[in-house]
Amino acid sequence: MLNSINAAMHPNLTLAKHLEPVLNELKIVENLFHAACNEATPAQFEALVAPNFWEVGATGRLYSREFALAVLTQRPNTPDDAAWQTTDFHVIELGEHNFLLTYTLQQPNRMTRRVTAWQRKGNQWQALYHQGTVVEST
Repeated sequence: MLNSINAAMHPNLTLAKHLEPVLNELKIVENLFHAACNEATPAQFEALVAPNFWEVGATGRLYSREFALAVLTQRPNTPDDAAWQTTDFHVIELGEHNFLLTYTLQQPNRMTRRVTAWQRKGNQWQALYHQGTVVEST
């Protein structure tokens, strides 16, 4: 009985074929969004994040767009690749031009599950919302 409950806990995340190109694009912009690559700059962040953006951090605290931008500008220009390992990417379509990206972020001292709501306007992506949830070790 317990094995069937454990198996039922984990969702079956199957990527719709038409969303493969969207997922590939979002993997790139997500790394820019959380400054996990050398190319990330505050100017790119400003373009990637909607004016009404907000987030719920892994601590449960609410953060504004302005606060998130301030944190980004304090990050080093060349983060250690080993410090930001992203896996388990998945995307679903929420509506026309709106997508929900989920993934796991492994950092040196913690693992979090992440979710970002993205909107595409022409060729430009903008993050509307972001949340991180710490994964408790079991």
